[in-house]
Amino acid sequence: MRSSPLPRMSRRGRVTIGVLIGVFVFFTLLGWGVNAWTDWLWFDEVRYTQVFTGVLATRLLLFLVIGLGMAAIVAGNLWLAYRLRPQLRPHSAEQATLERYRMLLSPRLGTWIALASAVIGLFAGLSAQSRWSQWLLFRNGGSFGVKDPEFGIDVGFYVFQLPFWRYLLGVGFTAVVLALLGALAVHYIFGGVRLQGVGDRMTNAARAHLSSLVAVFVVLKAIAYVLDQRAMLLEYNEGAKLYGAGYADINALLPAKEILAWIAVVVAIAIIVFSNAWMRNLVWPGIALALLGVSAVAIGGIYPWAVQTFEVKPSARDKEAPYIERSIEATRAAFGLTGTKSTGYAADNLIPPASLATDTSVVQNVRLLDPQLVSETYTQLQQVRGFYDFGSKLDIDRYAVSGKTSDYVVGVREINYGELPNNNWINRHTVYTHGYGLVGAPANQVVCGGQPYFVSGFLGEKAQEACSSQTEQIPAQQPRIYYGERMEADDYAIVGQTGDRNVEFDRPTSTGGEQYYTYTGEGGVEIGSFSRRLLYAIKEQESNFLLSEAVNDDSKLLYVRNPRDRVEKVAPFLTLDGDPYPAVVNGRVLWIIDGYTTAATYPYAERVNLQAETTDELTGRGTFQLARENVNYIRNSVKATVDAYDGTVKLYAFDDTDPVLKAWNKAFGGELVLPKGDIPPELAEHFRYPADLFKVQRNLLTKFHVTDPGDFYSGQDFWQVPNVPDAPDSGQKQPPYYLFTQFPGQESPRFQLTAAVTPNGRQNLAALVTGSYVDGRPQLEVLELPDQTRISGPTQVHQQMTNNGDIRQQLNLLSSNQAQVQYGNLLSLPFADGMLYVEPVYVKSSNQDAYPLLQKVLLSYGDGGSYVVLANNLSDGIKQLVEQGKRAATGTPPPSTGDNPPTTGGTSPPVLTGELAEAAGKVQSAIAEVKAAQASGDFERYGRALKALDEAMAAFQQAQAAANPSPGPAPSGSASASPPASPSSSPSPNG
Repeated sequence: MRSSPLPRMSRRGRVTIGVLIGVFVFFTLLGWGVNAWTDWLWFDEVRYTQVFTGVLATRLLLFLVIGLGMAAIVAGNLWLAYRLRPQLRPHSAEQATLERYRMLLSPRLGTWIALASAVIGLFAGLSAQSRWSQWLLFRNGGSFGVKDPEFGIDVGFYVFQLPFWRYLLGVGFTAVVLALLGALAVHYIFGGVRLQGVGDRMTNAARAHLSSLVAVFVVLKAIAYVLDQRAMLLEYNEGAKLYGAGYADINALLPAKEILAWIAVVVAIAIIVFSNAWMRNLVWPGIALALLGVSAVAIGGIYPWAVQTFEVKPSARDKEAPYIERSIEATRAAFGLTGTKSTGYAADNLIPPASLATDTSVVQNVRLLDPQLVSETYTQLQQVRGFYDFGSKLDIDRYAVSGKTSDYVVGVREINYGELPNNNWINRHTVYTHGYGLVGAPANQVVCGGQPYFVSGFLGEKAQEACSSQTEQIPAQQPRIYYGERMEADDYAIVGQTGDRNVEFDRPTSTGGEQYYTYTGEGGVEIGSFSRRLLYAIKEQESNFLLSEAVNDDSKLLYVRNPRDRVEKVAPFLTLDGDPYPAVVNGRVLWIIDGYTTAATYPYAERVNLQAETTDELTGRGTFQLARENVNYIRNSVKATVDAYDGTVKLYAFDDTDPVLKAWNKAFGGELVLPKGDIPPELAEHFRYPADLFKVQRNLLTKFHVTDPGDFYSGQDFWQVPNVPDAPDSGQKQPPYYLFTQFPGQESPRFQLTAAVTPNGRQNLAALVTGSYVDGRPQLEVLELPDQTRISGPTQVHQQMTNNGDIRQQLNLLSSNQAQVQYGNLLSLPFADGMLYVEPVYVKSSNQDAYPLLQKVLLSYGDGGSYVVLANNLSDGIKQLVEQGKRAATGTPPPSTGDNPPTTGGTSPPVLTGELAEAAGKVQSAIAEVKAAQASGDFERYGRALKALDEAMAAFQQAQAAANPSPGPAPSGSASASPPASPSSSPSPNG
């Protein structure tokens, strides 16, 4: 007897392998079970168990139905192939070789078939369960009330039905191919198909079986051609550089698909008939399949290519015009651009008007604080303890204080767990459990040498610093922050205590001590019992849940504490905005998160990548980067809130007409999302136009503001988003900015998101795009300038202001080896048929723990270069601009910009005497004091020194004018012989 090629495994070896497999399966199931159980407890805490059960049930359903269906199809065909095996097989070397495989398979054929089918079904089920969202939309989706322009089918079919139909078709193809390959293998092993020997190479039974599977495959191909006709409206049109079927698609490819569908049906019938009912061979079925392949290439490939090349390309503008119009209309509808209000703005006034000095709607509301720059200032001035942090970017919101509404820069004082004094398990999870207070400051006001004027979030009952409000102007009845943006996935907190001793650090006291606290909110999962502690000890792989005395019978576990993660878990069907923001609403600190419903199958609409469209200078700096999701439909359909104290999550329908939101709400019982009427008015006052949606819409408007197909095809009127003004070579786009202001055509000031755009390939200003809410509805507006406008764009304005001779010298004075200049948002403000540019200038010492202070304001009016000032504050800058405008109106030459006048014949400058020499000496002394203040790092002294320098320079100019009508040379080392001018856009950090 011939020995086996492989050694036989011992009984001990088989037992060892069995135990290892059992242990692996046990721990896999244990991990899955622990995660499922803790997820259920978390969803029960937030009262959204319908999401947990709905998603889980749908996944299990798809896993079982698709997995069992795939397994049944494969198993049935394998078993049928075995049952159709010939009882007598001719003798041949081939059959002798196959006999050993028949002897191996035959005794346990059912087991082998079941095993192979189970593996296939398992992978099919795992793939299917990930399609739970497609199935829920397929089942619950309704009508959009909009029909596609080619077939007249409701858009709901494309959004809700088509994706799942195409998936099912793919499952069908996979099942038939696997069944065909498996059946062919069984037929070959058991003699139904032979490669050698005399007679037929295939039995009648095998031929009938295999040809039927091929026919089913061809029928599925016919169905695919029909679905492809609908899916053509989603494809990219190379001729028009847009999405949606173009001229060649509609006039060549569409009829070709229909012809191919009919050919496929005929081929399927021919395969059945020729293989079994008539000739009973594979020659004619093979010819039929070849005919289908040749037809697919010729009719579906060559013919559309020829139409595109020889008919469309020579006159693409005219041929593609109707289809470009379809894409424009669909894109504007799918991305909410249809209601965009476009207004012309002449911008022909280049001289600063006198009304700037008396304006109350624009100038008084100019935002000077940059939420990105002043985050360091907030941290240093409001930190109190080293483990408090405000993040790398603050937020902008508006509040009505003392009857006046204005925008505020707000931030939440959170725990930075990486900076804890003793970062052990007890401190991290049971002592330092929460932050404290929402700190706010008016966005248009600075005090004490450039600091924000803090009005809220104080750690004591009253503010203790002279540079802050003495009372809470934005009072929060519950200021503690248990849920915040700084919290990572492993930053869970264990709260609750037995007895009277508080163990959670609350805040430092005014006497230098510390106050402790015990959480009393409803949030958190109870972990008092041993089983709960064991459960979470396994989940977190932490034995202290069982061993530490800090975990007691009254303990609760707070986890998933990042507000964005919390909403994402509750509403997994939403795409969330990357910039959640806090607000005090009815005495509670709430996180507000904008939620989007999206789709990728809106016919003819432009398809964009959310990550690419929303990335700019601020991405990753206090904002979350969106996933790489391709969409061609988006709505800000949900406003979600998370209570910063107890973690309560609420979803409010904001766009109650959105069919996608209706489908999702229906899928989870109809009560998942609260109706729009339930939004508290106090909460609605803090809603703001979401930044990521605005970026997508702004970017699309750079092209889709053009609605004429011919003009769109030429692309001559396209715009572009400018790069960051102070770093144009970085390639980063200028972020939009929030303002509380009034633009032309608006009846009153609004809190709006604003962005400037420039003509494609040029840097002058083309338009301002704004997004705001009017009567609770989103409103996009475009303030469009004439094509040949002289108004500079943000990058040009920045360069013009910072290259001004006088301003350049003053900026150089501000920056040194001990300090650097930083620039805030460059604001573009339309005013009096002209354009006002405002840019705050911050100075940050290079000393450790230094923070930026607002020291100057750059202003420009008109074309960006003619009227420029750098002032100590906005009020002074406006006065200087108005004065320049008055001089221009009367024909008086503007004051010197600091450039020395040329000397004639090489004569030396005159010697300064009398009052002029005294004034020059004061300027020199003031410059020396500025340098000394810079070196000391004392910013209050630095601010006083700069003010004294400005006064000395002004006095020198007056003395100079009195001594000699023509301006004399500036004193050595002085910034300028003229008083400092006003703000400019941002140069490099080092000035």
